[in-house]
Amino acid sequence: MARMTGAKAIFVAMTALFVSSSAALTAPASPLSMATGPVTSQPIGHYEFCQTHRAECAPNGRDTGAAKVTSFGWQTIRAVNDAVNNAILPMTDKELFGKDEHWAYPDGAGDCEDYVLLKRRKLIENGFSPADLLITVVRKPDGEGHAVLTVRTTEGDFVLDNLERDVRLWTETPYRYLKRQASFNPGRWVSIENGDAVMVSSVGK
Repeated sequence: MARMTGAKAIFVAMTALFVSSSAALTAPASPLSMATGPVTSQPIGHYEFCQTHRAECAPNGRDTGAAKVTSFGWQTIRAVNDAVNNAILPMTDKELFGKDEHWAYPDGAGDCEDYVLLKRRKLIENGFSPADLLITVVRKPDGEGHAVLTVRTTEGDFVLDNLERDVRLWTETPYRYLKRQASFNPGRWVSIENGDAVMVSSVGK
């Protein structure tokens, strides 16, 4: 068998993760997707993170819409979610850094934002577009703030959460969704207009 060049190998790997078409790129957003609004305030922890990781907060360019994730892509998403959840010990920023808010890649321990940063990086390394991996701020039923990773797909928006093993549609979680990174620029944040659209059956879980 002929040996693949590096560029061809990357193309094949990307094809295994996603199935794209011009129709998929122009299709309307799924009814199971979050409706985002105008640009809003960036969390201070993410702002400080961007000062030391500027390349990760640079504009992506034009947003061409979510790709269709293949079965292999879903396996990768679930594997990354499990691996990070199992590898990181939950600890607060106060315990780790002596301050209330500090976003960083975890070194064995971290809080919710740190889990999200690591999952996002690992999925990008596996071929996912940064435009489809969006750090999202939510409010838990008890009123406490929390961060999760939203994965945009043509089937809707799915959530990777350090408090939950399963990867779920955002509407099947008990959270109120407040804001997330902009798909066109990871250094900007947008509001979520339908952030209360959780399923009744999920409340109280």
